[in-house]
Amino acid sequence: MRLHLKTTPNKSPVPFNYQQKLVGTIHKWLGNNSIHGSISLYSFSWLKGGRKEGDALRFANGASMFISFFDDNYIRKIARSILDDPEMFCGLVVTSITIEDSPMIDDRELFFCASPIFIKRNHTDGTINHYNFTDPQANQFLKESLLSKMKIAGLEDDTLDIRFDTSYSKKKLKLVRYHGIGNKASICPIIIKGKPATKLFAWNVGVGNSTGIGFGAIY
Repeated sequence: MRLHLKTTPNKSPVPFNYQQKLVGTIHKWLGNNSIHGSISLYSFSWLKGGRKEGDALRFANGASMFISFFDDNYIRKIARSILDDPEMFCGLVVTSITIEDSPMIDDRELFFCASPIFIKRNHTDGTINHYNFTDPQANQFLKESLLSKMKIAGLEDDTLDIRFDTSYSKKKLKLVRYHGIGNKASICPIIIKGKPATKLFAWNVGVGNSTGIGFGAIY
């Protein structure tokens, strides 16, 4: 299930690296619960509607975004929290909440990014590598991450095939800073083949790593 939000225009400049502020807002709305620090079975988009103005972003007509959860109970909880406390950051205040039921995506295979897709792997020697659509291992890591989350949710799919659609002419890499650390991520559509429940699961929880801090949301 997916929650669509619209906001007022911002009152102060929104920094380009606003992701940490957005994560803090979502955690505020979620309150104390078991999902903090656990494998994220949710995802959320970046803000849409902003224009560069100097060294920041301006949302003259307000911003829009979405939040998706595998567990519908969290959607209802966060919707109630937003109604009680709609303020986000930089003067952005939620003015509209719309709940989108699970779509029929049985025959659909192509999905687009609502936030960059981030893939990382921790190695036994302590090093951490980031992967993107240019790396031959990336598709396998996408599959591993999705299957791992599906296992937590009690889902299985031995027909799953997930990969970047590298034929997309506007694909690009984006360096995203979070807590001062640079994360190289992909802005590139993905192709998902598998059971309808698998595709719907990915539509809700996102793909790749770190969906709980604003990566890997798809639509």
